[in-house]
Amino acid sequence: MFGGWAVLPTPFSVELMAHTGVGYICVDQQHGLIDYAQTLDMYRAAEGRGVAPFTRVPANEGWMIGKALDAGAQGVIVPMVNTREQAAAAVQACRYPPAGVRSYGPVRAALVSATRDTQALGNNVLCFVMVETREALQNIDQIASTPGLDGIYIGPADLALGLGLPPDLDKTEAEHVAAVEQIYQACRRHGIVAGIQCASGKSGRAYAERGFGLITVIKDSALLQAGARQEIRAALGDAGSPAQAQGYT
Repeated sequence: MFGGWAVLPTPFSVELMAHTGVGYICVDQQHGLIDYAQTLDMYRAAEGRGVAPFTRVPANEGWMIGKALDAGAQGVIVPMVNTREQAAAAVQACRYPPAGVRSYGPVRAALVSATRDTQALGNNVLCFVMVETREALQNIDQIASTPGLDGIYIGPADLALGLGLPPDLDKTEAEHVAAVEQIYQACRRHGIVAGIQCASGKSGRAYAERGFGLITVIKDSALLQAGARQEIRAALGDAGSPAQAQGYT
């Protein structure tokens, strides 16, 4: 499934991306310029086109995960998970007792899912964790085999930093390529989804053909800046090579 990424605090960017045919849009509360109240209208903009709203929470904190799900997120992406114990904590924060520790208060989730049943509310949301460090790579099989975990989402930029490389998407350095493959193979072994953030639809297609299942190919801020740069270059008579939507700049 291909998706979009929202860091700008406006539902309109979500609405624009939702009209492109993506399957999900992730509202980024870790690095995005978005507060909690703004996520509601952003979720609605995605839902209006039948697109699943996801959230990357700021940190692996149970209350942050619970608030995102209570607001109606259909999936959470949890950053900087380095151990099986941390992955298990993220999963448990998504599920109600006895399967987890999520506190009951599905203020909006019960409305959009038309149920207050705790099992249905807990089981119908996806939990992805991010593997972004050398420590996480060393623990990759333990993380990938965490009961109830739906998938691992690769953050190429932070993974690059963890490997001592410049933080970009679509990295070609051998060590980074090997790390991505290591994560993907662990996901395959344990029957969970491998996800990744890409710089373009072309690279996203390549990851899909390899077997990745959750692939972010567009992001509002990057597309806006890349498009603006390209048109300004053309206006100045220096079109050069097309600007690429890359990373957060």
